[in-house]
Amino acid sequence: MANYSSLHVVLHAYFVVPFIINSLIFTFLVSSRPLLPSIFPNEITQNYSLCTNTNCMKTASSDFGKITQKLPLGVLQPSSVSDIVRLVQSSYNSSSPFAIAARGNGHSVRGQAMVKDGVVMEMSSLKNNNIVKQGVNVGENIISSSGIRVNSSGNSSLGFYADVGGEQLWVDVLQATLLHGLAPVSWTDYLYLTVGGTLSNAGISGQASFHGPQISNVLELDVITGKGDLITCSKDMNSDLFYAVLGGLGQFGIITRARIVLDKAPTRVKWFQIIYDDFAKFTKDQEHLISTDGLDYVEGSLIIESTPASNFFSPSDQSMIHSLASEKGILYSLEAVKYYNDETISTIDEELEVIFKELNFNPGFIFNKDATFFDFLNRVRTEELVLQSLALWDVPHPWLNLFVPRSRITDFNQGVLVDIIQKQSLSSGPFLVYPINRKKWDDRMSVATPEEDDNIFYTVALLNSAASTTDPSVIDKQNKEILAFCDKAGIKIKQYLPHYKNKEEWMEHFGKKWSVFKKMKEQFDPKMILSPGQSIFNHD
Repeated sequence: MANYSSLHVVLHAYFVVPFIINSLIFTFLVSSRPLLPSIFPNEITQNYSLCTNTNCMKTASSDFGKITQKLPLGVLQPSSVSDIVRLVQSSYNSSSPFAIAARGNGHSVRGQAMVKDGVVMEMSSLKNNNIVKQGVNVGENIISSSGIRVNSSGNSSLGFYADVGGEQLWVDVLQATLLHGLAPVSWTDYLYLTVGGTLSNAGISGQASFHGPQISNVLELDVITGKGDLITCSKDMNSDLFYAVLGGLGQFGIITRARIVLDKAPTRVKWFQIIYDDFAKFTKDQEHLISTDGLDYVEGSLIIESTPASNFFSPSDQSMIHSLASEKGILYSLEAVKYYNDETISTIDEELEVIFKELNFNPGFIFNKDATFFDFLNRVRTEELVLQSLALWDVPHPWLNLFVPRSRITDFNQGVLVDIIQKQSLSSGPFLVYPINRKKWDDRMSVATPEEDDNIFYTVALLNSAASTTDPSVIDKQNKEILAFCDKAGIKIKQYLPHYKNKEEWMEHFGKKWSVFKKMKEQFDPKMILSPGQSIFNHD
């Protein structure tokens, strides 16, 4: 077992000291900036108190990735949606429009929620304003103290739903809805992300094959366009904006409210990790499980020799897995979850036995635990707190997230997962690999997925951190090698949480959707004010 105290000291020298130096440089840059930038119209400097102190600017110019830094001219901390509307209108009506980036919880990895020489909109400032007294009934709605409205009756044609501010964290949505025995049906693996942030991308996890991504579970949105118009939209009302915004990378509007589909929440889960040393058997079983009824969540991941011990496994189980990984070089873990409650507790084990007897995993390598529904969904938070205590969370994260066509996933495994990731062993990951049902996605939405006519595509999340190397550029070099391999091999991947530097790459990314995407930008944000950090229409 590693000596974590010694490890902490070493990592502190490698990572924290350079961050202190960067902070000193940053403080100098901020202090040299004028407090009220001259590019802003008089209305902005007179009517808004833009935060320009070091703390505001430092937060707004960095993100989870710790790779990119862009210094804004100011940060707006809105107290209401009206503040956002007026700021966007001021920019749109100005002879010199300034760019605006809506920042949720700052979990982007390449500066997507930043803006150079513009205004960062700190959406979290809305959370503590306009709070409605808990327990007040509004028709069929119950309004929580967080301002989240939950339709708990289920009598309307819309069924159960929650009206949620775009600034809300998903963990708060979960806690508010669970009070009424309800919960959203689609999640991301990490809950400390904002509703507006994940809906601007897609929002995926192991539930996506059964319920679709988060963007497939939205009934209605309130959106502030790049013209400063506050528009309510849905599939039947202002539908062009509705479909554009979902997965639209913040290009067409700022989401201030989303009506999220809910269902009755389970209380507990049966949670499994099933180990394979054969990739073909691993993917075959994954695809089988997402194509039949029975489970509620399916993901998968790599296990290599450098993969750290997981608190999911007992020490003896971990030793057995590590021994097999040392022998085989690379293993694959199928992660599966079945929800249950008091009504189904007597039959849950029998149901799972029927499901798993058809699988072809390594004999003796199936492991399980029982957990509450909340603890399962909030599992990454537990890991985060441990990593924070070891100074291993707040480090560079040169992530690469890909959608891979099903027809090429075997080639991708050999060329990338084995020949690059496992052999180079630059980081311990985690590295996720799992299939997603395409039929649960709506192609009218902006998000780009592989264009091959297959009912399934794979998500591959190479969630590297620079904690195993002094230089994140080493992992970035590997990422470029992976993309170059896919290009040379003709594997037509799509990036999820994409990062490109020029228009041509973005056109290729969106493919047949580009013309509609560009048209929607011209219609809803013609002066290219919103979300410049994506570098789709704005290039630093």
